[in-house]
Amino acid sequence: MSNTLGILGRKIGMSRIFGNDGTIIPVTIIQAGPCPVIQVKEAAQDGYAAIQVGFGEIPQRKVNKPAKGHLVKAGCGYYRHLREFRLDSPAGFEAGKPLTIEMFSPGEKVNVTGTSKGKGFAGVMKRWGFAGLPASHGHEKVHRNAGTIGNNTEPGRVIKGKKMAGHMGAKRKSCMNIEVVAVRMEDNLLLVKGQVPGPKNGLVIVRKQKALQ
Repeated sequence: MSNTLGILGRKIGMSRIFGNDGTIIPVTIIQAGPCPVIQVKEAAQDGYAAIQVGFGEIPQRKVNKPAKGHLVKAGCGYYRHLREFRLDSPAGFEAGKPLTIEMFSPGEKVNVTGTSKGKGFAGVMKRWGFAGLPASHGHEKVHRNAGTIGNNTEPGRVIKGKKMAGHMGAKRKSCMNIEVVAVRMEDNLLLVKGQVPGPKNGLVIVRKQKALQ
């Protein structure tokens, strides 16, 4: 991932708004920030430059001792989620200073990362869109089967990466070049065009795109 600044948030859900010409625009509502800076990492001391931010304030009793010792240094509360954003230079950032959605503006393109919805164990028709086997003419109890999965003596094994039944979803996914439709500072809400990965209340990371050189 490129060295760009971002913010943490949670996916509220989907809705729609109307454009100036009356067209319907589907949007995903993200409650993003404020995310206080927990730690500033310098290349000379830590080997790379980054800032660590927190999101989702929680009571002290829900924090273990190592995390508590780390968060106390910033002096801005206790948080459920901690994430790092690598930067070319962390100059201008200091522990305790919050990041808000003020960094984004309507019409800007962003990258949104989240964890897709988990679907459990799924067959090849649901997971990969296989057509299945014929429903008649001697086929019995194999209608949703994947069919043959390998070859005979050459190579005599199942090829790595073969699409088969298995765990579906619950993977880290990113949507690129998503347009910011509206920024509502008073409610810490970002409205982005279209859909983003994850369930309602799922953690998402909204990153600014790196400027072209």
